[in-house]
Amino acid sequence: MTDVDALVAALTLDEKCALTAGEDMWSTVAVERLGIPKISVTDGPSGARGPGIPGMSMAPSTCIPCGSAIGATWNPALAKELGALLGREALYHGCRVLLAPTHRSPLAGRNFECFSEDPLLSGRLAAAIIRGVQGEGVIATAKHFVGNDAEFERNTINSVIDARALRELYLLPFELAVREGGALAIMTAYNRLNGAWLTERPDMLRDILRGEWGFEGLIMTDWFAFADTAASIEAGLDLEMPGPGRAFGPALAAAVAAGSLGEAQVDDAVRRLLGAFDRIGALSDVPPLTTGPPTTDDVALVRRAAADAMVLLHNDGTLPLAVASLRSVAVIGPNADAVSIMGGGSAEVTPYPSATPLEALREAFGPDVHVTHERGCDIDRSPRPVGSVGLRAVDGFTVELFGGPELDGVVVDRWQTERLRLFHFGVPHPGVEEGKWSMRVQGGVVTEETGVFTFALAQVGGARVLVDGNVVLDGIASPPPPGGTEFFGFASQELTAEVPVQSGVPLEVVLELVPAGSGSPGARVGFRAPEPPDLLDRAVAAAASADVAIVVVGTTREWESEGHDRAGFALPGRQAELIQRVAATGRPTVVVVNAGAPVDLGCCDAVAATLQCWFGGQDTGRALADVVVGAVEPAGRLPTTIPMRIEHNPSYDNFPGENGELRYGEGVFTGYRGYEHRAIAPRFPFGHGLGYTTFEFGEATCSAATFTPGQSVTVSVPVTNTGARAGAAVVQCYVAPESPRLARPPKELKAFAKVSVEAGRTETVDLVLDDRSFAYWDPGQPGWQVDAGRYSILIGRSATDITGRCTIDVADNVTIGS
Repeated sequence: MTDVDALVAALTLDEKCALTAGEDMWSTVAVERLGIPKISVTDGPSGARGPGIPGMSMAPSTCIPCGSAIGATWNPALAKELGALLGREALYHGCRVLLAPTHRSPLAGRNFECFSEDPLLSGRLAAAIIRGVQGEGVIATAKHFVGNDAEFERNTINSVIDARALRELYLLPFELAVREGGALAIMTAYNRLNGAWLTERPDMLRDILRGEWGFEGLIMTDWFAFADTAASIEAGLDLEMPGPGRAFGPALAAAVAAGSLGEAQVDDAVRRLLGAFDRIGALSDVPPLTTGPPTTDDVALVRRAAADAMVLLHNDGTLPLAVASLRSVAVIGPNADAVSIMGGGSAEVTPYPSATPLEALREAFGPDVHVTHERGCDIDRSPRPVGSVGLRAVDGFTVELFGGPELDGVVVDRWQTERLRLFHFGVPHPGVEEGKWSMRVQGGVVTEETGVFTFALAQVGGARVLVDGNVVLDGIASPPPPGGTEFFGFASQELTAEVPVQSGVPLEVVLELVPAGSGSPGARVGFRAPEPPDLLDRAVAAAASADVAIVVVGTTREWESEGHDRAGFALPGRQAELIQRVAATGRPTVVVVNAGAPVDLGCCDAVAATLQCWFGGQDTGRALADVVVGAVEPAGRLPTTIPMRIEHNPSYDNFPGENGELRYGEGVFTGYRGYEHRAIAPRFPFGHGLGYTTFEFGEATCSAATFTPGQSVTVSVPVTNTGARAGAAVVQCYVAPESPRLARPPKELKAFAKVSVEAGRTETVDLVLDDRSFAYWDPGQPGWQVDAGRYSILIGRSATDITGRCTIDVADNVTIGS
């Protein structure tokens, strides 16, 4: 351990202030004379990719299941294992700070990053991941604090949240991340909260976060978020990212020198920053800079986690498939051979190669089962990057970075990439000067289709595309106007050109990229394959001639991404029609939903089985095959409600916002709380999920009939596996006040446990309830209030499938403080 106080005392004012702002996009400032190292950070939570953006000389990273998939596991122990994997990968990339983890409306663009609509489930899983990450010597950063539940005008929006909803729903996951997870860093949200920027809220940062919860780590801004020199340091902000500093750094030193701020406030911020680094040993050791593929155990963990997250929503007995009885299977759908393993934005990583559902199912079925494939329809929101399914790279693309601006000079760096989508904040390599570099990317591509392909170029800087030596798109000679959606909105509008392509005949594609002044260079060369008019008909014909049809539908990282919310609830494109027409053939139809957030599943009413596989990480395909053939159980339960219609969602009237405000008008009645409060039946309720075996929950018993605040009560539930194979059950415990003083949800999740039980065996699950299990936030006190009266303890398989009940009496009204 380092004497942090002595270190702070030895720093000059300028050095201390420099530490409060990043050095660059992905690192903090070093003070070499005192041995304070540069600390690199890396984005998460899909994986730890290292300091950079996918596509620019980035080593691949293990891609784990997305947040909503981890939420569907209801498994904190598994979440901790995944956290440890993220921590190890961060170290492999030379990083000591991981920027993860972080539902309200199904349409929020980053729902796939969030664990659940329920704050207890979210907080418990976040705490587990944090313990896993930090156990490897890496700081886990909980984000975004707080009220960041939409991408609409996210940099300026004012989230209007009443005191009860804020405490009971939106602050609780962060509280658990701190108190149970021991988080060492918190990232503030871009948005304002009830009129004030989060970066200048002493009531939130100093009083609640540090005072009530005892948070001892550092508080940082989101990238380029608003901060005020005086107000933010006084509120308790410690670090402005990225660098160079705008409100902190030199501006902070100037404010202290002018006498408008005291140096002691800077000392406090630096002490917290260095103290967090010291807690993980970052001030006294250097992480390895070696990278490599995940171990066999890591691959097995990611595959196991993906299966543990899969939710069997509906099943008439078709699943698991009896492979020995099959002769032919039709694997259909736009995501069957182009699976989505992660969402878009800062969560993206460069993944290791993995099997698609089509490839994995062929492996699982073996040579005796004939597998046909038709995509049925296209759902790409924008042109798919060249190198993706449909126009694959033969051997990848070679990237050459030149030290001169005219595609000449010394080759400073050379690397491989799989797709023509490259972007970098700042210069693309530390060995080149801003504006004095250029880049050439080239490789062969091939397709199985013949026709006229549309090539599309979106650029930041200047870019040119050649196909077989001919210039087809030239954004250098004729720069397109700004206003594109790629690369966080920095890109130009698209240039397009039509190129004839022959099936099986390789094309040589070259991308030339040059900078255009300062800024972040990048380019995406995309393509649209010709869409035959009989595309859907061919899929229906394939299903009609097969023993069973597996239809893999969903979204992509373009539809679910940081930067924008979804415009609608429906499956993109003609996927709903595809499902209904395949089901109408009369063949058993299994629908696999490859999406990170809920989508409209009204089109699945007539199918044999519906399976939600989320964005399951790099082994989504093989985990799906494991579940479909019954090698493993679909062990997930819904972490969020799937409504009949988007209009039924409690936040519908208030999402995504208007006139600069996002009003949380549903108050505490969000998610399953709101559906039950308004007597609206969902399509699939919170906590729902089937398996390949059956369970019986026995009578629930409470360790005491009366609850005394300050103590706890244990609810015991025997769980018997009444089926023929081992499986996992999730026991959910809800608390329902019978005579509430204030309006409260009909019931709320207060404890849960996932238990594996062998066939014919019984396991007893013990669930512990404490003060907060019965409390609500009373703005009039203010404080957590437990009212006297009777409370029903409800045990269930989901929010609507309640299997048992017992009661507990509370004798007195008690305010339990924080």
